[in-house]
Amino acid sequence: MSDGTGRKVAWIAGGAVAVGLLWFAARAVPPGPVLVAAPSQPPPAPVSDEPDEDTRSYSFRLPSGQPTALTCGEARRIVEQVRAGLAYEAEAIAPRAFGESTADWLDPHELWALATDAPTVAAIDRNAGDLIGELEGRKLDDCDAARAVAEALVPWVAELRGVFDAARADVTAEGTASDALRATLVAPGTTHVVARELAASLGRRAGAAERGLGDAGKPYATAARDRFFPELDADGWSKVVLAAAVRAYVPLVDPHGAWAPFDEEASVYEVELSARPPSRLWQSGDFTALGFRVKEGAAAPLAKGDVLLAVAGVPVAGLPLEQLEQLGFAAAEARAPGTAVLVREGEATARTVTLAPADDTPPQAREHEPLPAERIAFGDGDALLVTIRDVRDDLGDQLARSLREARGHGDGRALAGVVLDLRGNGGGSTDGAIDALGLFLPGVPLFPMKRRDGTVETDRAPEPPAQDRWTGPVATLVDGSTASAAEMIAGAIATYHRGPHAGSPTYGKGCAQEYIDDDARAGVLRLTTLLYALPDGTPVQKVGLSPLLRVPFAGTATDREATLAHAAPTWRGPDVRQKIADLGPFAWPSHSGAVGPCKDGDVCRALRAIGAGGKRPIAAKR
Repeated sequence: MSDGTGRKVAWIAGGAVAVGLLWFAARAVPPGPVLVAAPSQPPPAPVSDEPDEDTRSYSFRLPSGQPTALTCGEARRIVEQVRAGLAYEAEAIAPRAFGESTADWLDPHELWALATDAPTVAAIDRNAGDLIGELEGRKLDDCDAARAVAEALVPWVAELRGVFDAARADVTAEGTASDALRATLVAPGTTHVVARELAASLGRRAGAAERGLGDAGKPYATAARDRFFPELDADGWSKVVLAAAVRAYVPLVDPHGAWAPFDEEASVYEVELSARPPSRLWQSGDFTALGFRVKEGAAAPLAKGDVLLAVAGVPVAGLPLEQLEQLGFAAAEARAPGTAVLVREGEATARTVTLAPADDTPPQAREHEPLPAERIAFGDGDALLVTIRDVRDDLGDQLARSLREARGHGDGRALAGVVLDLRGNGGGSTDGAIDALGLFLPGVPLFPMKRRDGTVETDRAPEPPAQDRWTGPVATLVDGSTASAAEMIAGAIATYHRGPHAGSPTYGKGCAQEYIDDDARAGVLRLTTLLYALPDGTPVQKVGLSPLLRVPFAGTATDREATLAHAAPTWRGPDVRQKIADLGPFAWPSHSGAVGPCKDGDVCRALRAIGAGGKRPIAAKR
């Protein structure tokens, strides 16, 4: 895992670890899985004349294509809101780490501040401490430190723009239009980018592509110039620096937090954990000089290998990663059909395709793929192993469906118990965890959650229909990567003596995030606003769960929340448990040595441990 200050790493995440999407490259997610409480309000939708009947979970606006910018006052209001709303007292951050992260956020394509020949990195280093003071309101000036960095950016970007223009106009430059369109922005494996060389390469490619495409190519080459080398004065660059500084500041004081402007807010939300995640036009690809080359997950009418020049009227060249991500969502979810301008692999001219309008199928008609389930011989019956890789909003419905299907199959063999495999589960939605727990602990008080002001809130598990409840034995499998909402599930089942957790100590993330509009009305915050404990008050934050049955699973992760800089403190809550009705045989029956076979040998080892106690109860029932 990263230290949370950078962003240019490749990642693939299927759960709440950050923000859990599949992309070609993204900024480093906050270390440790992210547990997100239900949003305090839905993401803001773009202005529309359509009636308020939109059942989609998210409604993203098209990106502006402009560098993210904040005034001095806006930046201070956001930081003040973060420090006041955080569930714990924010610690001081190191100027060096802040400066490095600010440079990273400032420079989307390694031209302005990250390149080896960029003079701006020294300006950022010199002013990092003062810039922190300006954001926190300790230096009541007009954000002079941000302006000092901006004054270094003005001549530097102007110089690079001149290099680009000269190379773009060089008609003797080698390379075909097709090669120029498709070449990756920065060669894979490049670790030290020289901005002047990159600017010249971009100019040559833009010029070759422009000439190859004819008049149709000029707007995209011009868009590339304007995006890669914006013509901003010191005031304009100062606002860009302040926005980068805020984006660096938030995850440094809150390693699970983030801020983004509205036209990049898709980068903040855990969209894949929604009961109805938004559609997207692609899943992975590479930046090129004039656009974006699709590699995987192309949605019709797009195809693998297409180089996108414009989508929904927005030129793609030079977009920051976050705006490109949002563009893929916004265009896919549009109610009216839009268009995309692209060059298809093997072709030399641009074509325009019509994008299909969003599918208006109501959410209840959509279902995720079923949870992986395996029946494993266990004594005279079977144990049902249900693998839960992340905690989605609709986990309760998914799990109820799995249990219903299992009851109807098995060739006459009874279910001896249910095992929830939470190994490697980074967590996700608190609502999903609570709904899933209702199947095993209907109606009981669950997790006390404390806010900054000391107020404690406690949710109750729902009471699902009797036919959906599971009253037989249950157990969970956990490891060092089991975190947040997954720890909630395992911890509540064990705390109420409903069943054991088997495995190794868990990650220890006992805090939750909420999505809120920022006070500057400029964007969206994901912020740690709650600390939670198990129903008996046992802390989770920086502690984790200690399994009742120790089973050393192979490949267990060693990272823990407790090692994460600036993480929330440990909190012990009140005991909110109440006596629960007799739900059935809590203890697992003896397997008498008859276990398996299992697809995963570790599962058979865990099942042998779970059923080794015969009819002896796991613990006294309350």
